Amino acid sequence: MKDPRLADLADLLLKHSLKIKPGEKVLISGNTNTKPLIKELIEKAYTYEALPFAELFDDEVRRLMITESKEEQYELMNKWNMAKYQDLDAFIQIIGEENDAEFGDVPAEKWQISGRLLKPSNDFLVDNKKWVLLNYPTQGAAQKATMSYDQYYDYLIEVCTVDYNKMEEAQRPLKDLMDRTDQVRITAEGTDLTFSIKDIPAVMCYGELNIPDGEVYTAPVKDSVNGTITYNTPCPYQGITFHNVSLTFENGKIVKATADKTEELNKILDTDEGARYIGEFALGLNPKITEPMGDILFDEKITGSLHFTPGAAYDDAQNGNDSAVHWDMVLIQRPEYGGGEIYFDDVLIRKDGQFVLEELKGLNPENLS
Repeated sequence: MKDPRLADLADLLLKHSLKIKPGEKVLISGNTNTKPLIKELIEKAYTYEALPFAELFDDEVRRLMITESKEEQYELMNKWNMAKYQDLDAFIQIIGEENDAEFGDVPAEKWQISGRLLKPSNDFLVDNKKWVLLNYPTQGAAQKATMSYDQYYDYLIEVCTVDYNKMEEAQRPLKDLMDRTDQVRITAEGTDLTFSIKDIPAVMCYGELNIPDGEVYTAPVKDSVNGTITYNTPCPYQGITFHNVSLTFENGKIVKATADKTEELNKILDTDEGARYIGEFALGLNPKITEPMGDILFDEKITGSLHFTPGAAYDDAQNGNDSAVHWDMVLIQRPEYGGGEIYFDDVLIRKDGQFVLEELKGLNPENLS
């Protein structure tokens, strides 16, 4: 029996996120276990007179390919992808993760090769086409979230289908403030960090690129970051989950990095020069997402959180940093996570996860729910 909520989610993705138009070509790519949503998307796309295309992939097969592939394969894959993406108008990526450790034994250098050689086509897609990314409810994801499958399924649908129009309006004052701000200071347990965001645009996120969504992001001036940040949520990356990550900066560069897996952490940060600089600073704003699950698509939107991201900057909030890495790491500042403050130009704007400026209070969860 079909779940009508999947049809609503498909409608949200096509109409709100992609704003699909008649005749547009949309590629729907997902794990094999995401077929129920892919089928809904295909049916909806045809009702909007769009042209859907679908491709299915499997993580076990992908792991074997990544582990054994040669550079010439990635070069050819990049060429094929570029040709395919040029013919598209829109792209939907659906992740159906069953085992978050599936890629844990892939050597780091293999990820580095694939990231470097596929970067041109990936950048072309992100920079030139409409796209949206989301997760599909799976048994593995429910287990990671420490929920029953039914509980997780309901939770995912709820957090993915919040009122994004209301969220958009509430985000505008924050964007305007960030666009006027020079100096930022972040404090929390194990954290005292300063940097500038002067003249780097702030970007609102309300369901157009990621589902679930809810953040406003920018980037620090590349060489302006000084101090230490200690993250209090799991930091997953390429099949490995890191805990107690702490980064210390001098003039923008990570000069010390520790975690429960310090050696592996530093290998990732040594991927290229840009991996030791920050490419994104963002505030999490989804009122329905409150606890970390080790899934960054959710965790980076946690209400009362921020993420501070080693690696590449986005083109629409560009600070000049380029890297094959873009690793969102999350710090929650609500009282039960130790609290914390954010200051813009020496003015307190958020304390213990709650916005204190009158024009920003619409972003507090009680006003967005």
